Amino acid sequence: MSLLVVGLSHRSAPVSVLERASLNAGAQLKLLQDTVAAEPATEAAVLATCNRIELYADVDKFHAGVAELSTLLAQHSGVGLEELTPYLYVHYEDRAVHHLFSVACGLDSMVVGEGQILGQIKDSLARAQDLHTAGRLLNDLFQQALRVGKRAHSETGIDRAGQSLVTFGLEQLSAGADVQQWARGKRALVIGAGSMSSLAAATLARAGVAEIVVANRTFERAERLARILSEGDDTDVLARAVPMDSVPGELTRADVAVSCTGATGLVLTADAVVASVEGRTGAPAVADTAVRETAVRETAVRDTGETPLPGAGSAADENCPLDLSSVPSGFSVMGEAAVAGMDAATLEQHGAWAAGGTAVDRTRETVRSGPEADTELIGALAATATRVGRIPERRRPEPVVEVPRPEPVLFLLDLAMPRDVDAAVHRLAGVRLVDIESLADASADAPMAADVDMVRRIVADEVTAFGAAQRAAHITPTVVALRSMAADVVAGEIARLEGRLPGLDDKHRAEITQTVKRVVDKLLHAPTVRVKQLAAEPGGAGYADALRTLFDLDQETVASVSRAENSTTEKNRGPA
Repeated sequence: MSLLVVGLSHRSAPVSVLERASLNAGAQLKLLQDTVAAEPATEAAVLATCNRIELYADVDKFHAGVAELSTLLAQHSGVGLEELTPYLYVHYEDRAVHHLFSVACGLDSMVVGEGQILGQIKDSLARAQDLHTAGRLLNDLFQQALRVGKRAHSETGIDRAGQSLVTFGLEQLSAGADVQQWARGKRALVIGAGSMSSLAAATLARAGVAEIVVANRTFERAERLARILSEGDDTDVLARAVPMDSVPGELTRADVAVSCTGATGLVLTADAVVASVEGRTGAPAVADTAVRETAVRETAVRDTGETPLPGAGSAADENCPLDLSSVPSGFSVMGEAAVAGMDAATLEQHGAWAAGGTAVDRTRETVRSGPEADTELIGALAATATRVGRIPERRRPEPVVEVPRPEPVLFLLDLAMPRDVDAAVHRLAGVRLVDIESLADASADAPMAADVDMVRRIVADEVTAFGAAQRAAHITPTVVALRSMAADVVAGEIARLEGRLPGLDDKHRAEITQTVKRVVDKLLHAPTVRVKQLAAEPGGAGYADALRTLFDLDQETVASVSRAENSTTEKNRGPA
């Protein structure tokens, strides 16, 4: 086994890079075809979701494989190789198996334990099978990954360690409130009719929303989803379908909107959201940045009764000997940020000014230089700071007072990658937007359940078992070729015996033949069983070579057995 995976995910790359590197269905097919056409790879499969892009391949050379797969990912994603490389990760052989099994169990998901990844792995395998880019190794690997994921969900409580991305997103929208209470009676707009959008619609229906409007570029798919929602036995939601050009009007009526499409551009711009909010409330949905800055200043005056420290370049700083125009805004001119990098003489001037005195005119006295002078001046500045009681800052902005935002009238959940909703919507008053990036931030510190440790043990055990099975399978063609050679020897010796004893009757001939076969089988049984056991252990790949050398087996015969087995696997393959 020479399994190699090269990829990037929400753990290794920022959302902006994942957005640009996303692969549509056509790009995935072309990537698979180009990968198996490349020299180092004989099999290939692509796992592309909103949170990861991974290329799996069976390669004969590690370094050449890494270079080729990285280059192909860059070419088909449209992100330059130099820009993409810092975010790529590489796993090889057992580590690659461990990675995929962890992904299948939800351990590597943005929301730990989510089960949607199993469907995406199944789709990836089916795509590779349809293009005949998945051979024996990747078929075995992906089908085993599906079984491991199902085992993790059935034998542990990994589902309790996290929720589906949809459920987690709705919890973030509700700001910690009970989702069912928050959603009850609301009107929902679902943009898109794919698997994620369908899941979101079903989740909202079960949560108790009063109405769901489904918009999709293919109106028939929107109608189908709306019909499924309306006819569901476990909900009584009113659902209807609309074309995509009705989204602006429907957004004005909606309380919550979920978008997950395959669009390469924005589906909802900031202007469209502003128009919908203003059309609903009649109040301007302006960005709250300026309001917040004003409120910060007013809060500082109200809480302290003092005038805030002057900003850089203000008239109050006219006696300061420093060029305050270079001081970053938001930092106090009294602290370390203002005096960093200055020589001792200037530090003394700043110290005198900060203490309420006047600047020291260094031109009127003899300026001493050298380490001793610097030590004296720095000491004087330290004494001044001690007397004034001022503590130097640590080069960070002063605390910003959070100003309460108005209660949102529109809740937006963007589950698409690349994003469907303009990120500028985050700054709009009256709107709460939760997207992939904010979901990643929210889930980064999510508590890990004890069941996660159980799943990790399952993954470790399954990786060991898979490696042993692959190593044992690697020697099987050699064992089959050995037994085939032994059968040929028996047949040849029986034919020679018949030539020497032409009067041998059928009964005695059969008895002799069976005896010889039993002798050969008994001689081969112990070594072939033992060699399979040894080959299954780490480092056991060399036993096949040893067997071929000891018995002088023809390499082409062994290869033909492997091809025959792969052909049988191809015919009998099927989803796990």
